[in-house]
Amino acid sequence: MPKIKVYKMDGTQAGTIELSDKVFGVEYNEPLIHQAVVTRLANERQGTKSTLTRTEVRGGGRKPWRQKGTGNARQGSIRAPQWIKGGVVFAPKPRDFSKDMNKKAKVAALLSALSKKVADGELVVIDSLEVKEGKTKEMVAFQKALGLEKSAIIYMDNDDVKVIRAAQNIQKLSTLPVAQISTYEIVANAKVVLTKAAVKKIEEVYA
Repeated sequence: MPKIKVYKMDGTQAGTIELSDKVFGVEYNEPLIHQAVVTRLANERQGTKSTLTRTEVRGGGRKPWRQKGTGNARQGSIRAPQWIKGGVVFAPKPRDFSKDMNKKAKVAALLSALSKKVADGELVVIDSLEVKEGKTKEMVAFQKALGLEKSAIIYMDNDDVKVIRAAQNIQKLSTLPVAQISTYEIVANAKVVLTKAAVKKIEEVYA
């Protein structure tokens, strides 16, 4: 079982914790993680962009000038793509970019990403996460104490309004309930922070 240190909010050590091999000791599977990230990003695409083709642009029913004798190039319609305000060649149309991923594959990708964070020393476990006043300076002090200068995601075991409010103005620090844990967020952030209670909930679900 992986064994890592547990910290307090001030950066001092509060003990150690043994992590489940079934969750935090899984073999690294980069193709599966890549698939999970691509699926997440594809499902966030709206696919609503649309422009008009030459058949949809209004006007242009009459030939602009006769075929021969004018000295100009032959033209059939002023709504052809080479004309200003003409139609667009291969115009983008609304489409569905969404992708599906097998549920077991999703879980495997998540556990692989978590295990990689543990192996690289980028998973931080804290005893608890509380702020008294819900002010940004409290979370800034926490960020500095634990060396979270780069991007970090904090997964909490509850929806603490004060913590969320205190962290929302810090650009490189984000908070989410542990129920919303995802492969994309784990990969996108330099460090992942979990409370001890959050670790327990993850192990209860996936171990």
